This record gives sequence, structure tokens and C-alpha cells, in this order.
Amino acid sequence: MKTPVRHSKRADQESELPKVTTPLALRAAREKKHCSKARAVRVRPENPLTRTTAEMKLMPPEFFQIDALDLAPRLLGKFLRRDNVVLRITEVEAYRPNDSACHGRSGVTPRTAPIFGPGGHAYVYLCYGLHMMLNIVADKDGVGAAVLIRSCSPVTGLETIQERRGQKTNKPVLLNGPGKVGQALGLSTEWSHHPLYSPGGLEVLDGGEDVEKVLVGPRVGIDYALPEHVNALWRFAIADTPWISAPKNTLRPL
Repeated sequence: MKTPVRHSKRADQESELPKVTTPLALRAAREKKHCSKARAVRVRPENPLTRTTAEMKLMPPEFFQIDALDLAPRLLGKFLRRDNVVLRITEVEAYRPNDSACHGRSGVTPRTAPIFGPGGHAYVYLCYGLHMMLNIVADKDGVGAAVLIRSCSPVTGLETIQERRGQKTNKPVLLNGPGKVGQALGLSTEWSHHPLYSPGGLEVLDGGEDVEKVLVGPRVGIDYALPEHVNALWRFAIADTPWISAPKNTLRPL
């Protein structure tokens, strides 16, 4: 009577490995088998998209034609697209009519004329002779209100963003400021009056996800304004993202 052949667990596992002839190759095959499950795990992106950028819908004109204070928090989580660059809006500030911090406070001038247009158009101005600041005009034609885009996070086109910014990083410093956003999008004052609800050029898109947790605080760099406007909580940011600008200690949950 023949004695049954016993197979160890190790022998069974090795029988499943590819046929190799050297100890080094055998070790590599074992590591590949045992690590295959771990390698299959993907890190969840900070801002997962429910749709591809091609499927994102343009926001209609009526979305923008409301009070800037109402529009500002609704812009959080929306997307800006120009060419291959898509950014997610993470921080904004509202500027309203009769607001001593708003560019429209002095009436219509060649510089401020875009802010008096209908909601949904871009208002881009040069700050300190260096930074292009993107604002989204709010409310009805002639009102003179807008929302400043303070910070964003990158979604696509990271290499283009880095090239325009002159900074090889994927950390929040890349886009945590309004001048950085304007530079990343390659904007100039010529983009003022551009309709953000029309296909092509610069667009505002709906990504299909609502922002649940929002931070509020006073606006930044408006010490020249009246006290009631300096202290107004008209700055809004997404709570669960590092892609926001300084100062962060003035923000609190809404």
C-alpha cells in the first residue's frame, strides 16, 4: 500500500507561482502574489468627481443673477474650466452694492464697468500691478456686485497649472490665493465681460456634488472699508479641504 503524499501549505502556495528557476526570481514571484491585493488599493482623491469633465454641465445665467451674498456659498464646489485646466472652487468672498469694499462703490469707470454687467460674466482686474483677480459678476444688470474667487484645488491639467505658476508642487500653496488662481488659469483683464455660462473659453461647471460643511469669516485685505463691512462674515470656504488661503484662524463653521 502506497503512503499518501502530504502537501504542505507552503508547497501548495509555491505550486501556484509561475515556474521560475532561480531563487531571486522565485522570491520576486512570491512578493508579487502576496502584494497584489495591497497594490490594487487606490487612494481616494480629495475631490472625487461624480462625472467626467466632458459630462459636467454649464451653470445657466439665472444661477448667477442673485445677490452676491447668496451666490458666494453656492459657488463652493463648482468648477472652473479653461482649456485642459479644471479647478474646483474652495474659497470665495462676496462683494455687494453699497459695500465700501466693493469696486462698484465709486460707480461705473472703465475699470469697474464689467462688475455692473449682468450676473454670470467675468470681472478680472489687476491687483498691485502683479496679480490677475477673477471675480464672477452677481445679480442683475446694473447692480454692481461680484464674488471673488480666493482659492481652488486642481482637478485636471496639473502640469499646465504648474507651468503657468512657475511652481512644481501639488500642495495647496499652488492655488491658495486669488492671484494664484488667475495665474493658473492664464487670465488677463481681457477676460472681463466674458460669459461664464457659454461653452468655450472660461466656464463655470456643475460637478454634481453639494458642499455640506462651510466655513465663514471676514474678508481679507479690506482695512480701508467701513467697520461694518470689514467685520461682515462674507468670506466662505469649504470646511474639509486644505486648499484655502490665509488667514485660516478667522474662519468658523457656518
